Amino acid sequence: MNNSIIETNFNIPNQTKVYKGKVRDVYTLRNDLVVMVASDRVSAFDVVMPKGIPYKGQILNQIAVQMMNLTSGIVPNWLISSPDPNVSIGHLCEPFKVEMVIRGYLSGHAAREYKKGKRLLCGVKMPEEMIENDKFPTPIITPATKAEFGNHDEDISKEEIITRNIVPKKDYEVLESYTKKLFDKGSEIAKERGLILVDTKYEFGKTKQGKIVLIDEIHTPDSSRYFYLKGYNERQKNKEPQKQLSKEFLRQWLISNNFQGLKGQVVPYMSEEYVSTVSSRYIELYENIAAKKFIKLDNTNLENRIENNINNYLETNFGN
Repeated sequence: MNNSIIETNFNIPNQTKVYKGKVRDVYTLRNDLVVMVASDRVSAFDVVMPKGIPYKGQILNQIAVQMMNLTSGIVPNWLISSPDPNVSIGHLCEPFKVEMVIRGYLSGHAAREYKKGKRLLCGVKMPEEMIENDKFPTPIITPATKAEFGNHDEDISKEEIITRNIVPKKDYEVLESYTKKLFDKGSEIAKERGLILVDTKYEFGKTKQGKIVLIDEIHTPDSSRYFYLKGYNERQKNKEPQKQLSKEFLRQWLISNNFQGLKGQVVPYMSEEYVSTVSSRYIELYENIAAKKFIKLDNTNLENRIENNINNYLETNFGN
C-alpha cells in the first residue's frame, strides 16, 4: 500500500496563509515564522506526478537539514529547527524571483541544449568540443525564473535579471557569491562521500531585517545531480553514461514513455510496483548523499504525526 503524504491541510495556531509548491506545503505564521512540510509529491519537467513516493518527503527534508547545518558557517540560511523528519521551521523571508542554478558539468538541461547546437546558455558561453558530462573549466551560473505552480521555470541571463530589475544588481552580486561558495562546499562534501556534485540550484530570500539568506532546500536529489566519483574519468574516456544519483532516472523513464511536460502530452501511468522502485531509489540517494543509513519511520498516520510534532514544537518554543 502506498502510504504517502500528497497534500496537507493543517490548521496551525497563528497561521496566516498557506502556499502549496510543487513538492512542499508552506505555512506562514503571524510571528514571522514559516513551517515548511516536505510532502511525498514528486515533480519532473515542472509537472507534479499523480502519485506520491513513500518516504520521499522525509528523505528530502533530512538531507536539506543536514546540508543547511554543514553550510551555515559559510552562507546564512532561514532554518531554525526540524521538529519532524518531514518538517523545517524557519524565518519568514521574501523570496527572490530567480533560482540560482550552477553547473560544474555539461549534464541534464545544459547537455540537451548543447546537443541542439546551442553554445550560449543564460548568456553564458559554453566551450566547443565538449561531450555530455564533461567538466566545465569553471562552474557556470545559469539562472531560471521561478515559475508559479503548474508553469515551467525559464532560463534567463544575469544581464536580463538586472535590466528588468527582477533582482537589484547589488543583491544579485550577493546571490552569485553565495551560490559559488555553497557549490564549492557542496562539491567538497560530495567528494568526501565518493560523489561528484554535478549541478544544483539554490533559492534565496530576504528576512524582515533585510538579510539575504538561503531558503528552501539544498543539495537534495530533487535540486541536485550527483555522479559517483569512482570510475568517472574512465567512463568519460570511453564515452559511457555516468552513474547518476539524482531523479534523472525518473526523467528518463518519463521520456521513454513519451512525456517531457510538453503541451498535449499525458503523464504515463505509474504502477504501485514502479512507485515502490522510485521510493527505493530515493532511499539509495539518501544513504549515499547523507552518508548514513536511512531509517524508515512508521508512516501509517503520517499526517497526524507531522501536525502533532509541529504544534508541540511551536507551543514549547514560541507559545503558539
